[in-house]
Amino acid sequence: MRSIHFSKIAVLFFAVVLLPISCKDIDNSEHLVAQAPLSIDANAGTWAPVFLNPINQIAVPAPTLVGSAAYLAELATIKDLQSKLTPAQKKSIEYWSVGGILRWNQIFRALVARYNLPPAPNPDGSYPGPDAENPFADPGFPFSNPPYAARAYSYASVAQYDALKAAWYYKYQYNRPAPYNVDPAIQSLMPKTDLPSYPSEDAVMSGAAADILKSLFPAAIEEITLKAGEQRSAALWAGKATPSDITAGLNLGKAVAAVFIARAGGDGMRNAIGSKPLWDGLKANAESRQDVAWLSQDLPPRPPMLPFFGLNGVNGASVKCWSMTTQNIIDVRPVPPPVAGSSEMAKELAEVKFYADNLDRGRLAIVHKWADGVGTYSPPGHWNDIAEEYIRDARFSEVRAARAFALLNMSMHDAVVACWDTKYFYFNARPAQLDPTIKTSTGLPNFPSYVSGHSTFSASAATVLSYLFPAGAKDFNTMSEEAAMSRLYSAIHYRTDCVAGTELGTKVAGFTVAFANGDGAN
Repeated sequence: MRSIHFSKIAVLFFAVVLLPISCKDIDNSEHLVAQAPLSIDANAGTWAPVFLNPINQIAVPAPTLVGSAAYLAELATIKDLQSKLTPAQKKSIEYWSVGGILRWNQIFRALVARYNLPPAPNPDGSYPGPDAENPFADPGFPFSNPPYAARAYSYASVAQYDALKAAWYYKYQYNRPAPYNVDPAIQSLMPKTDLPSYPSEDAVMSGAAADILKSLFPAAIEEITLKAGEQRSAALWAGKATPSDITAGLNLGKAVAAVFIARAGGDGMRNAIGSKPLWDGLKANAESRQDVAWLSQDLPPRPPMLPFFGLNGVNGASVKCWSMTTQNIIDVRPVPPPVAGSSEMAKELAEVKFYADNLDRGRLAIVHKWADGVGTYSPPGHWNDIAEEYIRDARFSEVRAARAFALLNMSMHDAVVACWDTKYFYFNARPAQLDPTIKTSTGLPNFPSYVSGHSTFSASAATVLSYLFPAGAKDFNTMSEEAAMSRLYSAIHYRTDCVAGTELGTKVAGFTVAFANGDGAN
């Protein structure tokens, strides 16, 4: 299997946000209950794919007939299994009954949080790089910093979404009923629907998610494999799918994952670190504008975090977006920030100094709420966590739930690309670099200041979630503004960073919303 990660050479250097470890544990039973969807979205096989082309790009053979001896034998197998379910098996059924997409999103976030740990320095002051070929070494692979995390969430979510649309296409082509709808002796141990069972949507989800995650988090391969197998078994034990439904679904999910893994292998991520001469070019560019170039404030100084996740000054390429072109990224790039020494920057710096010296309990609580630093599921994970409750309460079908997470994470990935492009295009100094008397109240990120990543991620997420859940728009925008201001309160960003980041994130989300408006799901 090809891997969605840096090459061994490319991971030699990582930068870091030096925040205290404050792991946001993912409770896999948080606020989720089993309930049937309000709609099974029977036409989802006609919705526009994100990357598959066409949606039936991967063939699924016709199943055996419902009345055939082979099918009847499969029903007998289910009845036999249901007659002797163990407590552990019943618990697995209950666990997956809340929805596979919601469960897998929890698993995504837990993995990001666990691997969001930067390398410690060597005795000589250099930094070792996580090695994709030896993910169990110290430092472990990957370091799931915010750009890596945003990309990971997007690959896992979009692959599941396209895989489910393909599954829906074949479900309604073959129309084989679920076992519990064929044989009244088979119990329905999960919420019952009229959704055709071939290929099994649970197996599709497990196959797509597991193969993508194994590539992104290779050191967690055992637990990922076990979770995926548990989901498929739960569907069988619950009377929801036959063994042949599951085999067809697993094959489809894995084949879709392979398509996405191939995309990831050439999406530009391996070039995101760059090299010392390229980093020096960034500094020279900032100085040519009469600005003070950013310097790492870590001790010992670290190389910058993924400076070419955005556009690369050498070949003009970035890590590939989902909804934006290279020209789109250039078009939305914010205007230059105030340069160091200007009267505008003096005002900005004075405001940061004020908040640093006058941090009250209310603002400190906001700083901590949105820190999302080392050891957490990162800012993109925070917004996945927020989305979870809305998706649950909307009682979406699996394919519509997958759409919601896919749109959210496509937008946040593209937002990171545009944000990182801006950061390294201008390469300007953080407040504490220009004024060493400024004391920050959260970790100082190891990359340039303009624009704020939190502001960009959050505005992008709030815009997409407002599109999906209009009744929540006011709350989403309030949260986005709070997340942005948390970076000014913590004295690591100027107001201009937050304002421009919010505007940038909103513009980026517009590309995702435009895709959604034409995908046929509304």
